[in-house]
This record gives sequence, structure tokens and C-alpha cells, in this order.
Amino acid sequence: MSENKYVVEYTRPENERAGTHLVLMLHGYGSQEHDLLSLAAHLPQEGFTYASMRAPQPVGSQFSADSTGAYIAADAIGYQWYPLNQQLESDQRAIEQASDYVLEWVHENREPYASVTLLGFSQGMGVATSMVRHAPGEFAAAVVGLSGYAVDSDSPYFKDEELKKTELPVFFGRDQEDPVIPQEIVNYTYDWIRKYTDGIKVLYAGIGHGVGPMEIRHVGEFLEVKVQGKEPRIRAQKVAEATGTAEGSDA
Repeated sequence: MSENKYVVEYTRPENERAGTHLVLMLHGYGSQEHDLLSLAAHLPQEGFTYASMRAPQPVGSQFSADSTGAYIAADAIGYQWYPLNQQLESDQRAIEQASDYVLEWVHENREPYASVTLLGFSQGMGVATSMVRHAPGEFAAAVVGLSGYAVDSDSPYFKDEELKKTELPVFFGRDQEDPVIPQEIVNYTYDWIRKYTDGIKVLYAGIGHGVGPMEIRHVGEFLEVKVQGKEPRIRAQKVAEATGTAEGSDA
């Protein structure tokens, strides 16, 4: 039996969740589960349940080679999915353990929902993309990544060629001047999205390492179109006008 414990906050009571589309939110390094949940009020409500999970480790925890999982039992002000150095580097096994930690929860809790979409900010995007790379086609309807990245690794844990066949919808929003994510990691993420997903990359000037109101509007439409199957309300050319740059997966 797993020793993992989870802290998850929801926008709907349990008796209203069945049949809705679950959007699982994964926060950034040093944050906590309430951070991203505040965005849910600005996203589509009808037919969606938003759930925000706390990362499994107190921020600053170090990876141990003896570790058998990501979960570390301790209270803290902020949390991390896996340890990072200043160059955003981490032990690959720590990343895989974080991915497995969330995947275990998804597999145990996805049954009442119409679908599961992952929304990750910063390090949370690193976890979300790792999950779909490890389990392509198994659970995810779509991925939303905000000011984040995909992990640069050729580990056999990642099954990118299998993922490519699923044509997974991915939304990647960021500021070109994001001061936190190194450009080489951004370049890898762009390349990964282009090669292995049905992705869209949109730039938002002035948000830094954060999230902007126009970006949230576009995320909302992405969820309605790619998850609920609704007709688009904002044409691609309008997105380009509003944000300065819009790129499709073949860019």
C-alpha cells in the first residue's frame, strides 16, 4: 500500500464532480495548492471541476539516492515537486518520482470525471509534461503549461514517440522576457512541443514569470475547444493581434 499523502483543494463539492472535466492544477516551486486555484474563477465553470494539488516536498528538500518516492511528510510555507538548483537542474530520478506521485493520485481518482487535463505553472509544467510523456494516451485530454518547461532528458521513462501518435493538445503560454526559465530550456520545450504534441505556443509581453489576464482568457477557450469540443470564439489571427505573437505546433 502506498505511503503517499495528498492535499488537494477543489472548486466543487464532491457530489457535483461526477461527469465534469477535471483540470488538475500543479503549482510552481516554493508555492502551495491555493496559489493556482485562485485562477479557476476566471476559467470556464460549466462542466469543469478544478483541483489544485500541493507538491509533496517542503521547499529546499534534497534528493536522496535511497528515496523510494517523492513524498516527504512535513509542513512548510512553500513546497516543491522535486529539488532544483539555480540552473533549474535536478536528478532525473527525483523528477520521475514526482511524476509517479501525481500519476498515482490520477489513477485512483479519475473515474467519476469525463476527462482529465493537467495545468502546470513553472515547475508544475515540468511535472505535467513528464506525466504525459511517461503515460501517453492513458489519461490526459490536454495539457496547459504556463511560464514553465519540459524536462530535457532522453530517459527511457519518457515515451515521446508513443506520445506523438496521440496528438495531445498542449497550450504553452509565457513571456519572452521571463527572467526565471533559461533560454536553452525554453528552446528545448519549444522543440519538444513541436515534435511530439499538437501544441500552440503564445507569448504575452509584460507578465514576466507569471500569468496574465489575456493568457487566462486564451486558456479558457483552449479548454472549451480542446476538452469540451466547442467551436472557437477567438480566431488565431485575433490571438496574434492581442498578444503580439502566436505560434502553432509547426512553427
